[in-house]
Amino acid sequence: MDGSGSGTRLSRRGFIGLGAATLAGAAGRSASGDPMTSLRSTPSFGDALPYESRRAPVYARNMVCTSQPLAVQAGLEMLRRGGNAIDAAVAAAAALTVVEPTSNGIGGDNFALIWSGGKLHGLNASGRSPAALKRSDYDAFDKVPRYGWWGVTVPGVVSGWVAAIERFGKLPLETVLAPAIEYAARGYMVSPEVAKYWGFAERRYRDDAVFDAWRNTFLLNGRTPKTGELMPLPDHARTLEAIARTNGDAFYSGELASAMERAAIDAGAPLRQRDLEAHRAQWVDPISMEYAGVRLHEIPPNGQGIAALSALGMLKAIGANASSPDDPELLHLQIEAMKLAFADAHRYVADPATMDVSTASLLDPGYLAQRAATIDPSRAQDFDHGEPKPGGTVLLCTADADGNMVSFIQSNYTGFGSGVVVPGTGIALQNRGACFTLERGHPNELAPSKLPYHTIIPAFVTRDVPTGGTMPVMAYGVMGGFMQPQGHLQVLTRIEAFDQNPQAALDAPRWQVHTGKRVTIEPGHAPAVYEALRARGHELEPQEQVNASFGRGQAIYRVGGHGYAGASDQRADGHAGGF
Repeated sequence: MDGSGSGTRLSRRGFIGLGAATLAGAAGRSASGDPMTSLRSTPSFGDALPYESRRAPVYARNMVCTSQPLAVQAGLEMLRRGGNAIDAAVAAAAALTVVEPTSNGIGGDNFALIWSGGKLHGLNASGRSPAALKRSDYDAFDKVPRYGWWGVTVPGVVSGWVAAIERFGKLPLETVLAPAIEYAARGYMVSPEVAKYWGFAERRYRDDAVFDAWRNTFLLNGRTPKTGELMPLPDHARTLEAIARTNGDAFYSGELASAMERAAIDAGAPLRQRDLEAHRAQWVDPISMEYAGVRLHEIPPNGQGIAALSALGMLKAIGANASSPDDPELLHLQIEAMKLAFADAHRYVADPATMDVSTASLLDPGYLAQRAATIDPSRAQDFDHGEPKPGGTVLLCTADADGNMVSFIQSNYTGFGSGVVVPGTGIALQNRGACFTLERGHPNELAPSKLPYHTIIPAFVTRDVPTGGTMPVMAYGVMGGFMQPQGHLQVLTRIEAFDQNPQAALDAPRWQVHTGKRVTIEPGHAPAVYEALRARGHELEPQEQVNASFGRGQAIYRVGGHGYAGASDQRADGHAGGF
């Protein structure tokens, strides 16, 4: 394979076989003499995909792309029932809390960028730390613990669903949540990547009593479910029904809020119902950066989307030119710009109320030119940008024939989050508070009633029209902790500067910066690319295969004013679907 990005890539595409209902029914009726008793309830053929294949973009007038096929179907169902892209996004997001609980949940946060009515709208549905939190309780730690109640913040997911539907949706929340409720109540067949990460989680939450409710909720006969097994989540179903029935009120001021408070009190944790009642999703103005004739939009801080914009601004200031997206000179400059962008993000991004430098200042062209001037074109440097943290996230994109487009992201932070599950509800509480720092005086220092630095970021691209105005171009994103702004940069560059189609751009090999000069990189480049990066001083760690640690992206690109090209990352179980 050459370094052009045109070679074939190992795909995560699955196969088409017997439907969930057929297999589930066969498994459930085997004792009654059903003629399909020979079907195994769990497949024994394994998850390996040993042959190279090539995914192509999906072209359609209505589109849903995400990391799990059943969630794609939930979104498409809303579009076929007369809903719009916003209804489809919330339906898919709710379904993902059930069918991919390894990466998000009802107890997490979400953000969205929504194109509707000729304008781009930003939604920040992230939650604050508890008002009764005591900073002194953390004095014995050098960082906020990820697991248990220490890092739990108010869940914003449900508020994001409600806000999006109330402002832009066409269908009632009860209709939109119906597919997720059905998956949870009747069970769904677990997909390969989800099964793998479920197994990792079980080892994490195996012993401590604080994780008892997690084990009671997410284990099947005392173990994690395997690929193809039927997994019901009845507690999720009841919780989603209550949310749908009350338009979210049960979660923030009713029975579910009370259950969360009781669980916190029993554990000696500070979360209270008044924290939930005080929570509000916020509509915000996106921030942006022009690049290659288009404009990349991100959610403003407390999100880290500004890091992608900063890196793009530095590349503009350098005037980087390359003949290929895999040119080692370009990769070097991108890596160095990303390090500088992270150094600034980790120093300045926080709850907007406590930031000591404005977003506008950080994106000022003069400032970015100064930062870019510190990059050595021939030598890798350590910009003291810190060690990026892991994360577990889902991202989805939707679009409809009326021109509405959505980039929607949702997460519990790391996998199932804190490991704390509210008994009887299926609510796995996020550990987003672990993104606070304990450094005294830092803008992002842990404090009561405060928004943390947030890793999850949707992305959206527009283009200015010569006659005036703006047109939507692409809803996209690359999920996965601190990989996200790095993925935004790499995918956008491939599409807009080098004319790769969205699927090729998502499937292309990626790099990821770590602390110091350490860089991990996927296979797929020409050997000379790795040699050239090492020669510049990068401590390069080539990986044996593409994998989810480099992010899992989705993209919907507007085509010709009448439809879309949809793409879904090979590093996940999902796909692009449309009609």
